[in-house]
Order: sequence, then C-alpha cells, then structure tokens
Amino acid sequence: MRSLHLEGHRAHRIGWLRASVLGANDGVVSVSSLVVGVAASGAAQSNVLITGIAGLVAGALSMAAGEYISVQSQADTEQADLARERKELAEEPESELAELTGIYVKRSLDHDLAHQVAVQLTAHDALTTHAREELGITDTLMARPIQAALASAAAFAVGAVVPIAATYFAPAKTVGMVTSVATILTLAALGALAAYAGGASIWRGAIRVTFWGALAMGVTAVVGRMFGAVV
Repeated sequence: MRSLHLEGHRAHRIGWLRASVLGANDGVVSVSSLVVGVAASGAAQSNVLITGIAGLVAGALSMAAGEYISVQSQADTEQADLARERKELAEEPESELAELTGIYVKRSLDHDLAHQVAVQLTAHDALTTHAREELGITDTLMARPIQAALASAAAFAVGAVVPIAATYFAPAKTVGMVTSVATILTLAALGALAAYAGGASIWRGAIRVTFWGALAMGVTAVVGRMFGAVV
C-alpha cells in the first residue's frame, strides 16, 4: 500500500506572517534606534527609558492604523472586483463561461476539456472559480485588515519590549551598548524565525534583518552624538 503524500505548504501564513514580522522588526529597530540615539546624546537613563516607552505606544498604534488602512484598501478593491464579477455572471453567463474556458485553454488544456472543466466548476461555485482564476483572489490570500492591524500592533509591542527591557536593566553608563547587543541578537532570531516559517534560508534571513537593524541604530547613534545634548 502506497503511503499518502502530504505536502506542507506555507501560503496560508502569508497574511499574518508578513504583518507580524514587519511589526516585530519595526518595534525592535525603531525603539532601539530611539533609545541608542537618545543615550548617545548624553540623556539620563530615566529619560532614555521614557523615550523607549513612548516609542512603543506611538509605534504600535501607528503600525495598527497604517496596516489597517493599507490592507483595507486592498480589501475594498477585492470586494469591488467581486461585486463586478457577480454582476457579470448574472447578466452574461455565457460570456463568462467562454472567458473561463479561454483561461484553461491558455493553460494548455484542449478546448473541449477546458470547456468541460469550466462548465463543471461554474455549476459548483461560479463566483469563487472566477475570483480565483480570473482575479487571483482566494480565501487563503484574501485581505484581512483587522487581523493584519492587530498582528502588527502586537508584534511591534513585543519587539519594542526588548530595547526597553535592556534600557531598564542595563547599567547607566552602558545603556547604548547593552541595547545594541540585545537588539542585534533579537533581530538575528527574528530573521531566522521568519525565514523558517516562510521556508526560506535561515542564515540569509537572519543576516538580512540584522544588517538593516544595525545600520539604523548606527545612524541614530551618530546623530545623537552629533547633537551631544540632553533632549
């Protein structure tokens, strides 16, 4: 007896994975950059900590709002396309059937078989079939604005906790250094985790995320040191 061939695809993770990775990465990088920049200017540790907390709250709300607006725009477009397709199916079913047949012909089916497949799928669920084949809209990849907004905000807050905790527990004279090290390690872990969840190279993901995070902290540290005053 042949064993079942089970495939582990990851497409169903795209919606929440993208929002979560973006939010966590932004939380770590943004708040770490703020903390390191303010610390480099010579600010007191308490001021650096307050800056980090303010960055967490503002950043999480900003991420949620931005992600919701962006994904809702995509959802509005999808709903408008579906409404148009629903109307066309009701008013011109033969034309829509011919269009679907043409799609399958372009995918290398002969015309008779393509027509047979189109007829059967149309009878089963015409709108879902046309949404998938003609518009590229599927339930798995459909825009979910609230899910994306909550995932982004939560992930940002979780990511921002790292530099805030490092600032709180670090000796006053080494706040910038301790925060930077904690951030680099966290970014490497985030990059590796995201790559693993998406089925990509773990090392490449870790290096990519870490590089840009280190660059952001380096630039803000230089700016903070240039001003050289408590802010």
